[in-house]
Amino acid sequence: MKHQIGRKKLNRKSPHRKSMLRNQIIHLIRYGFLQSTKVRVKQVQKITEKIVTIARRGSDFNTIRSVKKVLPYDPKMVEKLIGEIAPKYVDRPGGYTRVIPLGKRKSDTAQIARLEWV
Repeated sequence: MKHQIGRKKLNRKSPHRKSMLRNQIIHLIRYGFLQSTKVRVKQVQKITEKIVTIARRGSDFNTIRSVKKVLPYDPKMVEKLIGEIAPKYVDRPGGYTRVIPLGKRKSDTAQIARLEWV
């Protein structure tokens, strides 16, 4: 059986996990990179790829509404995603971000990775 394949729980309750991932996506859009544990980075990458695919359609009402559904906190980052980031990837079929492994953290030996735009 293939139960719970879709996502990692990240040791958080559902509302906390959603808000944490949303905030990390906003950080990625704002600064162009995200450095965190490898599991979190992979979850952020999964959501970000879907959002960019939606945002490539342009700045019509339905696109803005769909992106705001995932990122309701920061309208400036929604505008930046639709206006600046997504147009770069219109001709690209997928793979808008890359994960770069950075080794292990000393304190708890967690795998650290960096997520950045391609």
